Amino acid sequence: MRVALLTREFPPEVYGGAGVHIENLAANLAPLIDVEVHAFGAPRSSPLVAATYSPWDALRGGPGGGALQPVSVDLLMAQGVAGVDLVHSHTWYTNLGGHLAKEMYGIPHVVTTHSLEPLRPWKRDQLGPGYGVSLFCERTAINGADAVIAVSAGMRADVLETYPAVDPDRVVVIYNGVDPDDYRPDPRTDALVRHGIDPDQPSVVFLGRITAQKGILELLEAAQWIHPSAQLVLCAASPDTPAIQAAVAEGVAALRQHRRGVVWIDEPLTRPEAVQVLSHASVFVCPSRYEPFGLVNVEAMACGAAVVATATGGIPEIVEDGVTGYLVAPGPAFVPALAERINALVLDPETARRFGEAGRQRVLDRFTWPAVAAQTVDLYRKVLR
Repeated sequence: MRVALLTREFPPEVYGGAGVHIENLAANLAPLIDVEVHAFGAPRSSPLVAATYSPWDALRGGPGGGALQPVSVDLLMAQGVAGVDLVHSHTWYTNLGGHLAKEMYGIPHVVTTHSLEPLRPWKRDQLGPGYGVSLFCERTAINGADAVIAVSAGMRADVLETYPAVDPDRVVVIYNGVDPDDYRPDPRTDALVRHGIDPDQPSVVFLGRITAQKGILELLEAAQWIHPSAQLVLCAASPDTPAIQAAVAEGVAALRQHRRGVVWIDEPLTRPEAVQVLSHASVFVCPSRYEPFGLVNVEAMACGAAVVATATGGIPEIVEDGVTGYLVAPGPAFVPALAERINALVLDPETARRFGEAGRQRVLDRFTWPAVAAQTVDLYRKVLR
């Protein structure tokens, strides 16, 4: 079985959860099947990468946030995967490429839904009229796919509600995972000190892109009520727009006027740095508005951190309320409730420690990449019958 994975991101060009997913899925599929990665951008050194594709320069700039450039890559990808038995696309950036390959070569197309464009209306701020292009690419691919992988049961429900023409039997749940050897408690503190984090003080940690989806502005609002003994550590980079970058900068500046220990790391952390920061977190907070799975919560739990997160999307399937952390319901009272749950753990380190230990065990039991890869291969075999 020869399978082509289509992705915008692949190391070293990774900026979000979908890129982490592809990196680990490819590595764990490789011992099981003949897998090759087709990615955007510059050539990669990984032997798993069969080809990389650059968008057409003629489509650079203009209205639409550059949304036509991914379409040019999709055309090249569809041509480049000739000869494979099955194509598996990830995110709207490559969904159309997978769909075109199916149409050209009569091979099955599997789509993994890491998010759904209609449920992310704030992307219009980033893409402008190009948002319609992203909607078209995703809708066309999902409606035509032989199988759709939803990364949580919550995401499966969203797929079926958003795209009612899709046969429910074609939508299956396969969770994301982590490598528990990569993500494990790290007692060292050199990365903390290097980034200005005091290892001897409690810390409330956020790790994510600067986008409305991740709820960083809500966290900055809640921070006014977070206990002053705790540092607020924002590992936040890769802004969607200059406007949200400016809003975060303004919020951080205002916060620093009346509390100490506000640390903003506005560059992507390496994986070892992120693991160390998560390992020393008194609380990891995920205030997302929308999170189909929420891989960062699994990563934090694997590092032994207690989690406070929004009860949205796939997060309740990861975080057990009162066992591995606390869930906060979205709604008008979200911001003060978020602060209250964070403080409950900052002021009760024994409960936070117990939640962290339970969280790592939950990861070991349910969220590992070999299991994800095995389930994915089973699905490939099913659609190839």
